[in-house]
Amino acid sequence: MLVVDKPKYKMAIYEAKKEVHVQVIGFIKADLVEEYLKDLQETVAKVPKNTYTFVVDATYQSPLPSKVSAGLGETILFYVSLGFKDIVLVNPKSKISKVQVRNALEIIDFPGTVVDHVSETTLR
Repeated sequence: MLVVDKPKYKMAIYEAKKEVHVQVIGFIKADLVEEYLKDLQETVAKVPKNTYTFVVDATYQSPLPSKVSAGLGETILFYVSLGFKDIVLVNPKSKISKVQVRNALEIIDFPGTVVDHVSETTLR
């Protein structure tokens, strides 16, 4: 069930699989961060997080400006702090973005799983 469908991001809840999916398209500029976080909080509040998996689908994420990519680790840690049972991070298709994500993961203690694609559950 798609609960948020905006040009730069989408959020969905899949009750049967107990998954919440967030997909970023391009990258979230500073002026959209507040709206994104509000939508995220409202979306995750609809499920019992301790029994759900949180899927961050970065497939279509664009390379980030260097000052933004420096904060990518903090963003990932924020996702971890939401309290989901599991967290899955889907690597971006862009080689540059993939390196940025890998670099961010190297400096944090990421308890989740990193995959290269989400099967049929990718948000559309």
